[in-house]
Order: sequence, then structure tokens, then C-alpha cells
Amino acid sequence: MHARSIVRSLQVDEATARGTPLVALESTVIAQGLPWPENLETARAMEAVVREAGAEPSTIAVLDGEIRLGLAPDEILEIAAVAAPRTAPGAGPRPWVKANRRDLSAIVAAGGCAATTVSATLWIARRAGLAPGVMATGGLGGVHRDAGTTFDVSTDLDELARADGMLVVCSGMKSILDLPATLESLETRGVPVVGYRTGELPGFVARTSGLALEHRVDSPEEVARLVLAHRSLGLPGAVVLVQPVPEADAIDPGLLARAIDGALAEARRRGISGKPLTPFLLGAVRDATGGQSLRANRSLLVANARLAGEVALAMVGVRADC
Repeated sequence: MHARSIVRSLQVDEATARGTPLVALESTVIAQGLPWPENLETARAMEAVVREAGAEPSTIAVLDGEIRLGLAPDEILEIAAVAAPRTAPGAGPRPWVKANRRDLSAIVAAGGCAATTVSATLWIARRAGLAPGVMATGGLGGVHRDAGTTFDVSTDLDELARADGMLVVCSGMKSILDLPATLESLETRGVPVVGYRTGELPGFVARTSGLALEHRVDSPEEVARLVLAHRSLGLPGAVVLVQPVPEADAIDPGLLARAIDGALAEARRRGISGKPLTPFLLGAVRDATGGQSLRANRSLLVANARLAGEVALAMVGVRADC
């Protein structure tokens, strides 16, 4: 990759010079994960809470063939406007696509624009020297419910297994997935999944999934010590830290299950698969829950960004004590 393909923002450079820890943020949640204007409001809120926690956000995307670490407000607006009516402020002619890790070379070579998924964001963060580091997102990709016939398994899983030195803060895996199979796949890949103040895997926009976790921590300092132990032992891959959606915004698991079943049936009827499947299912679930899943998604994204900032700062303190 040509050196000019990775560009750090002034804010990221200044934070690095000050010794302020960075928190990587993906951008597909802005372009494809949430509707307009909630996507813009959520992206701004996530960056704000990271800074309030004492860290610096580094939202990652590809802009005109350049991988960008840290985006200006107008660039975040442009990404968010992908989901907006063409008359919305910031809406422009440049097409934005969804990029997994495998797509990066083609997009960079073509001078294109892309919002990055978890797998692409993790790879870029490590390639740019952010590892050891912290990333925040909403829900991970994983094994889809019909993967036995479609072989639809997210690249997030393989990238987590090779993302040495990274901590990923999330609310579990997207609830449209086969959660037991995804958890088993992470175990097979040697990726630890650790509950934050919970002994159960969160159900993304629901607080529970019924799946027990073997490891739990209860403070940012405990997280920092666990991650530093993982690194000092030379263990490969990322550590996944899961925290439940804030209780006030959580969805009833029964309502969520019915909404997902209906969304999956409609996707099969329409023949939707591949990259368009997840945005379609999330949108269908949002409609079926009367917008409850949207409120929960926004809430957990901001909460995870805040926790990521707190853990990033705690890691600086724990490292200094070692």
C-alpha cells in the first residue's frame, strides 16, 4: 500500500503527540447502519463521549482513495448524508460503498469512497499503528442463521482472530445472527469474549441472550489489566468486551425475536443476501418494533464509545504502574 493511502487527521496527530489514547470508530454504522438524521447525531455523540472520557476518537473511512484516521465534521456529515434525501445538507455526488477488509485494495486503487466495517476498521487501525488500541462499535458480525447452506459468515470473525493488540467494545453480535454459532466460532478462533458487569452475552438491542460467558470484569481498570495480560503473554487476536444496552432503552427479547423472524422470512422471499442483507434486516426489525430497535442501537453505540474511552484512559494508567 502506498504511504499516501493512509492519512491521519490533525486532531489524531495532536492527540498522539500529547499521549492521549485513541479510540477507533467504524463508519458503516453512519452510512448504512442508521437512518438519517439519527446517524449523524449518533456519530457526533459517539465522538463527544470519547473525548469526555479523556481519549480522542478516530473515525475511520476511505475518502477519494485515501484511508482516513480521524474525520472532520464536514466529512462525517458527508458520510451520514449517504442515508439522507438528496436535498439534505452535505448530500453530494460522490458514491459511498460499504467496505470489508477484502474490499480495501480495490477501493483505494479506484480512488473511491467507502465506509468501513468492523473488519476493515480493525485492519486499518493496526496497519496505521493504533495497536495496541481500542475500538468501539455496536454489534459484531458473525455467523448468519442459514450459514449451513449460504456459508454467510462475516469477515469480522477472522479479523478479530488476527487483530493482535486490539480491544473491541460492543454489545455482542447483531441479534439477526446465529448467536450460539458465532460465540462458538470466536472460541474456536481463540478470541476471548468478556462480559462488562455481566455474566451473559448481551443480545445486542436486548440485554440478554441466554448464553453464558466464562469471564467477567467490572471496571475499566479490570479491563485494562486483562487486555495488558493478554498482550504480555503474546496471545494473538483481539479481546472482545461486551456490555448490555442501557436498560432504559433495551427491547423485550420476545418482541425482538418475532421481529427478526419476520425480517428473515421477508429477506428470503425477496432473495436478499450478501452485503445488503444486514442493512435490510436491521431496517425491517426497526420497522417491526416501531423504532424501538433504533433507539436501542443509538443508545448502545454511545454507551460503548464512552466505555471504550474510559478503558483507553485506564490502559494508560495501568501500563504506567507496570
